[in-house]
Amino acid sequence: MLIDTHTHVYLDDFKEDMDQVIDRCKKQNISKLYLPNIDSTTLVPLHNLVNAFPEICYPMMGVHPCSVKENWKDELASSEETLRAGTYIGVGEIGIDLYWDKSFKKQQIEVFCKHLELAKEFKLPVSIHSRDALDITISEVRNLHDETLRGVFHCFNGTTEQAEQIMDLSGFYMGIGGVVTYKNAGVDKVVKDLPLDRLVLETDAPYLSPVPYRGKRNEPSYINEIAQKIAELKEISFNEVAEQTTKTATDLFL
Repeated sequence: MLIDTHTHVYLDDFKEDMDQVIDRCKKQNISKLYLPNIDSTTLVPLHNLVNAFPEICYPMMGVHPCSVKENWKDELASSEETLRAGTYIGVGEIGIDLYWDKSFKKQQIEVFCKHLELAKEFKLPVSIHSRDALDITISEVRNLHDETLRGVFHCFNGTTEQAEQIMDLSGFYMGIGGVVTYKNAGVDKVVKDLPLDRLVLETDAPYLSPVPYRGKRNEPSYINEIAQKIAELKEISFNEVAEQTTKTATDLFL
């Protein structure tokens, strides 16, 4: 069995064929989909999907850094209120993104750190976004790290040195997605030498489809391509990758 630890299948991209997407997951032995929230606008579709497929869909709660804008205080309040009122397996998607817009960097850091504190309070793992901001997200996690704080650096595409810094934080792992299959991304060279027990699988659907689906809508059933690529890089069996990453994801989130 496989677990997709980071997927946004509640978005409109899947509105027309959600039943078929879930059916393909089951046929491909994908047992669980972990769903990080984006912001207040995605609360209804997120919860609707979880209610429709409770046996496979598990929600997280947070504010994506790209949603930290002029109304960031409202978004933060909404996220905290929703987290306190419901049942979630994690706090996410949270983090820092300096690729699209640096003008709200200070506020992104504040929202990120507040969610890390909430994760500690609720003893929940976090799903961390760190585009063009891996060093600073590692630093903020390190500053607040204790025995209760744990989680995943989603869409890991850092260096071996950055991976080692993450692994020095007990309870933290790296989410490996479709980018590991991209020929010139360089992620494959780093992942090849990382311990399998510090990795989890993710698709980030509908984004970042793995080869041979690159350029098309991503979906959780494509996680098999990611697991197969890791198996090839490490010269181990697909089943070994599936067994270990599923154990890690289960131990971390549920």
